[in-house]
Amino acid sequence: MEFRRFRGTDQYLTSSALESAVNCALALERPLLVRGEPGTGKTQLAEAIASGLGLRLIHWPVKSTTRAQDGLYVYDTVQRLYDSRFGEGDVKDIRRYIKYGPLGNAFASPDRLVLLIDEIDKADLEFPNDLLHELDRMRFVVNETGDEIVARHRPVVVITSNAEKELPDAFLRRCVFHFIEFPDKELMARIVRVHHPDLDRQLLDQALKAFYAIRDTEGLRKRPSTSELIDWIAVLRRAGIASVELEAGMPFLGALLKREQDLLAFAEAANRGHRPRA
Repeated sequence: MEFRRFRGTDQYLTSSALESAVNCALALERPLLVRGEPGTGKTQLAEAIASGLGLRLIHWPVKSTTRAQDGLYVYDTVQRLYDSRFGEGDVKDIRRYIKYGPLGNAFASPDRLVLLIDEIDKADLEFPNDLLHELDRMRFVVNETGDEIVARHRPVVVITSNAEKELPDAFLRRCVFHFIEFPDKELMARIVRVHHPDLDRQLLDQALKAFYAIRDTEGLRKRPSTSELIDWIAVLRRAGIASVELEAGMPFLGALLKREQDLLAFAEAANRGHRPRA
């Protein structure tokens, strides 16, 4: 298989370290485990890889109740029972009631694709190891029919984690790991320019100064992320505001801080004059 390097996209700016991690995972054909605080672009990375490599993306959002088996397939017994009473068709054909999950669809795909397993640490402790078992085998059997699904191509697997719980060592050993650092001001300015290409330089500088100062406020439970900065600038522009200053009465502060206690913490810091360095 021809090895194609990932170099980011016009809409997703990358660092050399991130590109190296992605290309390492592509070369080794191992899952890429990405960690970082919310808003650092972990989910968007998988979308950018799919776009950059010209592959289809399957998104598997993990929940607390998610099992690896659910990612392969489910047998819809409820629909079969309903059809046996009220529906039409041959309910003896069990294959009609086998529904592939994200992992099953990735294995069954005739083409290579990107599989995003999003927020793996939301699931129980057994999920990562069960998932590794399926990814190692790249095949599974539908027990109800005896059909074996064998992957033609190993998908590009991107796994995101918010570090809410520790992942098993055996799982970590089989992944390529990358921690996405929060963008510095220079990179953040470039990211903002992607979304607001004609933004006035003065407003950009002031917005970035205020944004990073707010992130440094002591006592915040949820620091504002990149997406919230982009939204905040959008609403500033829509309101015709051309200048902002770091103060408790900053316009549309609720676009950046989403918890009441965080708004109070910032207001107290600003009123005391103990503003963090911008």
